[in-house]
Amino acid sequence: MSILLTSSTRAIVQGGTGRIGARQTEWMLKAGTCLVGAVTPGKGGADLHGLPVFDSVGEAVERVQANASVSFVPGPHVRAAALEAVEAGLRLIVVIAEHVPVYDTLEIREACRESGAVMIGPNTPGIISPGFGKLGIMPVNVFSPGRLGMLSRSGTLAYEVAGILQAAGMGVTTMVGVGGDPIIGTDMAEFVPWFAADPDTKGLVVVGEIGGTQEERLAAALADYDLPACAYIAGRTAPAGKRMGHAGALMSAKQGSVAQKTEILERAGIRVAASPRLLPATIREGLV
Repeated sequence: MSILLTSSTRAIVQGGTGRIGARQTEWMLKAGTCLVGAVTPGKGGADLHGLPVFDSVGEAVERVQANASVSFVPGPHVRAAALEAVEAGLRLIVVIAEHVPVYDTLEIREACRESGAVMIGPNTPGIISPGFGKLGIMPVNVFSPGRLGMLSRSGTLAYEVAGILQAAGMGVTTMVGVGGDPIIGTDMAEFVPWFAADPDTKGLVVVGEIGGTQEERLAAALADYDLPACAYIAGRTAPAGKRMGHAGALMSAKQGSVAQKTEILERAGIRVAASPRLLPATIREGLV
């Protein structure tokens, strides 16, 4: 099985008629994703790779029973698009854009929580469930179906880890890129109950990085579930106070280092690999 992106998902692409959105829509369709339309205000009635284009999310819900969205809307316009999706009743909203204003993300997150919707991102590669498709920008060829859930703060590291697992004969039920901004819609710990409830997910692979306290909250959340996990934390040589890549990957003198995160994770019984290449062996030791 999978989580969130399942056989019942009927997704639309917000901003799908733009250059990037159109190309990614094509690739999501090739991945087997159940896309039922696109939304671009003012372009209703057009065709996008065989999908109908609507002027509003509400129209897409009414006409094609959409229940999820992946958004390629630029950062300054994400707030309006995401709130429209929430108000239309969508249950899963994936925001690809980075540089979304912090207060906009906070407002969207609160609206999602009040409505029961799940927001992934911003600054995320998206979500992929091999066999069901993807809502995002990740390459499908490195993701094989398997028995591991994956949570990642980094898109490119998630792809690298997926390829390493694939070469070792391992695959995933679902991979979620939680997002690299300082404020995101749903953090790692909040995904644990979904993976724990999935009968096909037998373990969790965590791809973390310096900065913030997501991994620490994840460790606390896993204590309530019978779901073994292992992890890799990027940023081992990063100096304190220097942002590395993601806006959220900022290590302070008091928290957020690889050493601190590793200590907390291992104290919780979560094995931490020193390198992505060591993850298959770590998984065999701790999960299989």
